Amino acid sequence: MESIFHEKQEGSLCAQHCLNNLLQGEYFSPVELSSIAHQLDEEERMRMAEGGVTSEDYRTFLQQPSGNMDDSGFFSIQVISNALKIWGLELILFNSPEYQRLRIDPINEKSFICNYKEHWFIVRKLGKQWFNLNSFLTGPELISDTYLALFLAQLQQEAVTMFLETVTNNLKTEGKK
Repeated sequence: MESIFHEKQEGSLCAQHCLNNLLQGEYFSPVELSSIAHQLDEEERMRMAEGGVTSEDYRTFLQQPSGNMDDSGFFSIQVISNALKIWGLELILFNSPEYQRLRIDPINEKSFICNYKEHWFIVRKLGKQWFNLNSFLTGPELISDTYLALFLAQLQQEAVTMFLETVTNNLKTEGKK
């Protein structure tokens, strides 16, 4: 197997590290993710304006900070989701009704995007092996197939929000630039 790309934590840019570790390369920068966040903010502002720009709700909305990013470098799941759409990927909330409907078996999937206390990280299959590519780790951490289900259950017990990454139009997540 080729070497594993593992971007380590820098500042509070865990969403960037999560995406780059998922895609196995330096594909997203803070500037690109900020651009996506600003676009989402503008779309939200336009939707709020539909109710009237003089309404109390609209004025209150304008006073609030962005829900898509903050000054520390944190980015929302909406930013991550829109970034992945560029690659033809979408997210399904782990154990959601859609997840249950699709009868997904975690061992057959490619990756899980996780959030714990506003820290994004990725659990990803590379080749035939699973790895914890959390940017807080010093390097990739191997997860055996046997341990994967236990690891995912442990994350759920710790109130980690997990999303399953799925391909929407047959694009591969490896090697595309």
